[in-house]
Order: sequence, then C-alpha cells, then structure tokens
Amino acid sequence: MIISQAITRRRFVTYLAGLAFTYGLSGCTWLKDRPVTIALNSWLGYEPLFLARREGWLQDRQVGLLQTASATESMQVLREGRADGAALTLDEALKVRAAGTPVSVVMVFDISAGADMLVVGPDIRQLSDLKGRVVGFETSALGALMLAEVLYAAGLSRTDIKPFAVNIDKHQQAWKHRQVDAMVTYEPVAGQLLSDGGVKLFDSGQIPNTIVDVLVMRGDVLDFSHARAIRHAVAAHFMAVNHFNSNPYDAAYRMADHLGLSAADVLPAFKGIILPDERNNYRLLDGVAPELLRSAGRLSKLMRENRLLAEEDSLVDLLNPAYLPKDF
Repeated sequence: MIISQAITRRRFVTYLAGLAFTYGLSGCTWLKDRPVTIALNSWLGYEPLFLARREGWLQDRQVGLLQTASATESMQVLREGRADGAALTLDEALKVRAAGTPVSVVMVFDISAGADMLVVGPDIRQLSDLKGRVVGFETSALGALMLAEVLYAAGLSRTDIKPFAVNIDKHQQAWKHRQVDAMVTYEPVAGQLLSDGGVKLFDSGQIPNTIVDVLVMRGDVLDFSHARAIRHAVAAHFMAVNHFNSNPYDAAYRMADHLGLSAADVLPAFKGIILPDERNNYRLLDGVAPELLRSAGRLSKLMRENRLLAEEDSLVDLLNPAYLPKDF
C-alpha cells in the first residue's frame, strides 16, 4: 500500500484507527509488540548477548535466546521457523538465503581480525611449502572458505594439497598425533596448537571483513510488531560490548564460566576479534555503499567459485540497518 505524501501524520493515524474499527480488535494484532527468539551457539563474539541476559540488560519477555550446539543447528532451527533470528557467520547467512529462507543482517557481532588462522609445523616456512602436505580444516562453510583463502594466497589449488576434514573438537588431537602438517583453525583452539609447537603462517587479518559474525532475522519478522524486540536485542548487545570495552576484567570474570574458560584466559581469547560498536555497525551496514555489502559480494563470488553456493547471492535486502540505535 502506497500512502500519498500529501497525507498528514494526523490523517494517517486517523486512517489506522479506521482500520482498527473496521476489522475489530482481532484485526489489530499486527500492532501488538511481539517477542523474538534468537538462536546462537557458544562463541566469543556472541558472548556479549549472553552477558546481557545474565546481567538483566536483555529482557526474556522481549527476547529469548535459544542456545544451540553449533551454527549448523542454529541454521536448522532458523529455517524451520523455531527461531526468528540467528547468530551466524556471513557465509552461513548467504547459505540460509540460498536454501530459500529470506534473512537480513540487522547487526554485526564481530569481525575476525586474526582469530582464524593457518597453523603449521616448524618445517613449513612459507605458504608454497603446503604443496603435497596434509592440511586439516573443519567441514563447514567457514573452514572451506579459510582453506580457499589460504590456497589463493599460496598460489596453489586444492589438488596441490592433501585435504583432511576434521571437526574443531578434534583439531588438537589431530595436531598432537601428527595427523596433519598444517591446520586451518581458530581461537581458542588455535592458541593451544601454537603452544604445542605450531607456527601461525596466515590469519584472517589478511582478509579484512571476510569472516564476520552477524545477527540475521527472518524476513517475516521484520515488521512493526517485532521491531521493539529486535531493537531491544541489538541495544542489549551494545550495552554489553560497551561494558566489555570499559571494564574488560570485570566482563571477563562474568563471561568465563559460560565460555568454559578461566577468567585469565578470556581476554587473550578475544585477541584477534573486533567487536564493532554502534558507530562502526552503521559504517558496515548503512549508507550508499556499505562496507559489508562489498564484502558480501566478494564472499558470494568466492563461495560460488568453490561450490559453496550454486549461484551468487543477489544481495537484495541482505542488509537492514533500521534496528541499530539512533542515539549513541
């Protein structure tokens, strides 16, 4: 429905009232505030939202957090409609869209700036030395993406190495038993491999804005009735991020138990991860040429070339900055 610009705000309110009278109270359900459920697994970048819930900054009556065992499960409950939104990497968001579930990015949780990396044995001095070697990687879109970036930087193809698929919970074991010569991994496991003689040869800091964790919401909840809840979730996340930035040791203490880390290990684990604030979220999501849209286009192309997508994403309605805080 297109409303003429000549219609004043007062006349439009009167028009809405007329609709309510015409259709009765049951016809006004779209005006009621409705809660949302967000699926998310345990990950450093998502922890501020969990912190917000524990500290009472996130109200359960508006936003429910559905903790999942993995991003794969988060994608599944999102597609099935058991969650209204999910915390995913940008490549996972593109896969959800490709599978037929319209979602839009409403916020950026974090940007990997070194937390994802290639760890190699001391006998591998440069990326080209990977030729003929066993390279471990997680069988996920993110693992395949990082491997593709490593090979591109090395000037190698997948046939030049011996790919070894291994889940993240087995990375340390595979490294310890010398099942691999190199491992594409991420924190906090990466730190464990480095402590066990590994050498970092490539990391996500060399591919800026490529590995990004985002909050996506289903297209069918991007409406008036869910707007307050979505804005509340976004605002609560930023409240926790600001607390983390201003009181990092206190935040680390409060985050440690949920992350399964000691308080002393929390802050080092966040090294290599950027938690963009409200202003930087606007930079990434808003404007004539948002930075994240350019990154998504490049990512979509890379995923298509590596058969992670059947075709490139149109990027239409991928970003929706309308739920970011207006005053900060």
